[in-house]
Amino acid sequence: MIIFGTRGYLYQLAMLTLVCGNCGNPSAHSLRKYVTKFTLFFVPLFPFSTKFRTQCTFCGLEQQITKDQAEGLLAQPVAPQQAYGQQPQPGQMQGQNPYQQ
Repeated sequence: MIIFGTRGYLYQLAMLTLVCGNCGNPSAHSLRKYVTKFTLFFVPLFPFSTKFRTQCTFCGLEQQITKDQAEGLLAQPVAPQQAYGQQPQPGQMQGQNPYQQ
């Protein structure tokens, strides 16, 4: 007797601030990767389906995107955040890494 089937895995790749296409609010969107793997005797062997989706945390809309779109969202530069009320150091431009030569 051979036992085989599938199992789904969910990976959260990033939290991005985007404007939602449904509600129009600039809100956090989670970028998720859904992978379905073939299993033999409950051991996952190889993936046969991979999907990428974003979900708006404001209205809950979930949209499927392509792999290229997901990689593009992950490759976007992230602006460094300063603590509220903190002023930049003298001689340091805003957004510049002080350890970078």
